[in-house]
Amino acid sequence: MSTAPTRLLDPGFELTLRPMRYPQFYEMYRAAIRNTWTVEEVDFGIDVNDLRHKLTAADRHLIERLVAFFATGDSIVANNLVLNLYQHINAPEARMYLSRQLFEEALHVQFYLTLLDAYIPDPARRAEAFAAVENIPSIRAKAAFCFRWMDSIHALDRLRTRENRRAFLLNLICFACCIEGLFFFAAFAYVWFLRSRGLLPGLAAGTNWVFRDESGHMAFAFEVIRTVRAEEPELFDAQMEREVRAMLHEAVAVEAAFADDVLSGGVNGLSPREMRQYLEYVADLRLAALGLAPEYGARNPFPFLELQDVQELTNFFERRVSAYQVGIGGEVAFGEAF
Repeated sequence: MSTAPTRLLDPGFELTLRPMRYPQFYEMYRAAIRNTWTVEEVDFGIDVNDLRHKLTAADRHLIERLVAFFATGDSIVANNLVLNLYQHINAPEARMYLSRQLFEEALHVQFYLTLLDAYIPDPARRAEAFAAVENIPSIRAKAAFCFRWMDSIHALDRLRTRENRRAFLLNLICFACCIEGLFFFAAFAYVWFLRSRGLLPGLAAGTNWVFRDESGHMAFAFEVIRTVRAEEPELFDAQMEREVRAMLHEAVAVEAAFADDVLSGGVNGLSPREMRQYLEYVADLRLAALGLAPEYGARNPFPFLELQDVQELTNFFERRVSAYQVGIGGEVAFGEAF
């Protein structure tokens, strides 16, 4: 009879759910199940009319760039989950959550596929959107950032050494803080800016559901980090903090360049300068979730985000999702050493 690993990142493939070592992951899985939604619930009828009759040329450029990013963004996250996360987080209850997350990523891919079919009926233009990671420089740069971090641990079959585990944690932090927690949150801000103008309610409604899922994904990742921090505090040192800050700096710069592209037509009420400030604000939130001091000291520049009536969300910026029957929360404090 095998002995259960004593730490979450110990190599192996633990199968025993009882006694359960990490019940918090099981509760996150159960909460995610109760948060199930379907793409068929989203109605794009009004959106199509808005696209034809209510958007300016600058608005249309924003939407085209946004849906081009959406076309492959969640597929990148799903690939990292399957190739890099599932095999190394060694607790069956945690793998249950990751299995659910993979379903949610597939659901997001379906949502954005349906969105593109509704918004871009011409097959040739849809093909261009799906090829954006190769043909649009601002999106290619975001994809390159993602792939570089995905590839950083692709060759690791087992987390045998301290450096292996640190590399794994950096990948996890990158996808939680920079990709799901920054790139996608910037995309959500564009959507809710348009919603504040009474535009594209179908996109906004579906984004509400995606946001709920992404909040759960980040909460899970931060709980994994907190758990590893408690089990192996020596992994979290000044070097890792420097690497996390450098990673976030690069992510902010890459996403700010995307904002320059998205807003290049001159969108009334939204500027690249304000968008960069928002990115810095979100980056500070992610650092706080990791128990780190802020890097930028930025404030939220967008009143429409604070005032926006986002269904079933009580506080956008604290990621408290009231619709979850089991609370997904918990602070991750690395302490002064980190």
